[in-house]
Amino acid sequence: MSQSALFQLDNDLPWLDLGNGVQRKVMGFNQQLMLVKVRFEAGAIGSLHHHEHTQASYVESGEFELTIGDHKKLLKQGDGYYVPPNEIHGCVCKTEGVLIDAFSPIREDFISNK
Repeated sequence: MSQSALFQLDNDLPWLDLGNGVQRKVMGFNQQLMLVKVRFEAGAIGSLHHHEHTQASYVESGEFELTIGDHKKLLKQGDGYYVPPNEIHGCVCKTEGVLIDAFSPIREDFISNK
């Protein structure tokens, strides 16, 4: 699949349960760009990890303690963050919420595990 449909209706897209209080929903994408919603229950952890993709994210709701490299910050609704390629990062959800992640290029692993 080289790109998504032109429109993504939130209620028509299923959440993929990643376990441990985290769910993901892939929104629009092509080979250069991908938009993903990630829903966290309070206390859920986005484990420290890294990937070759550039990432920019927006806190749609909730509160998250973000770690990027050696930096740690509490972010809440309306805040955002940038993760350079291959930088170690992760989060702890303090208050139930949703992150909107943008990746470049596409996260092929998210499409194959959709």
